[in-house]
Amino acid sequence: MNPSIYNISLQDLLWVMIPVVVVIVIYIRWIDDRRTLFYALFRMLIQLILIGYVLTYIFESKSPYLVVFILSIMLIAASIISLRPIQKKQKSLYLYAFISIVVGGIFTLIIVTTGVLELSFWFEPRILIPLAGMIFANSMNAVSIAAERFESEMSRENSYIDARAISYKAALIPIINVLFAVGLVSLPGMMTGQILSGVDPLIAVRYQMMVMLMILGSAGISAAVYLVFLKREV
Repeated sequence: MNPSIYNISLQDLLWVMIPVVVVIVIYIRWIDDRRTLFYALFRMLIQLILIGYVLTYIFESKSPYLVVFILSIMLIAASIISLRPIQKKQKSLYLYAFISIVVGGIFTLIIVTTGVLELSFWFEPRILIPLAGMIFANSMNAVSIAAERFESEMSRENSYIDARAISYKAALIPIINVLFAVGLVSLPGMMTGQILSGVDPLIAVRYQMMVMLMILGSAGISAAVYLVFLKREV
């Protein structure tokens, strides 16, 4: 193992719980909701522990069917979670969310793996699944923000065109903020991880550029497709 990679013990992780506890206290005091944040933290911990074991098995597998199955589960979960903030959860909206994330996510994933990285085997799980996770997660977040904002704008009796514009702009705010801040305010996850593992910073920068571009592309396309579908519901 590269000596520059720090081994983090479970006890060491307890230190980062200090700011989390502060957030929990504020959340409970300000918001009449004692369940959501605790449930989200619990799910995060359990899911990451389980995925650690699952990925160990998947990375050793050479089965394209297993990779496709995992990607399908990720897409279904992303489409369901993306509509969590909205009030009216119609079945058609879940279908729209799923198709939107598939269109934006898979399209971008194919371009990155075949065009940028030029993988010998498209189903290389060690590369494909982490990239898919980043792409699908950001597409999910963009659809989620767009869905919530669109519902809010339509409740104010705005036109579809106005609601679509406001919702799309809101969906891209987090990503555009990151584009402004990257390298100036923050060193994103992939770049930081590579630098910590000893990769040349100039090489890490190229990978981070790829990540930022694929996130913007996939999220922007997914949010746009979802908002176009919503015209049927107006």
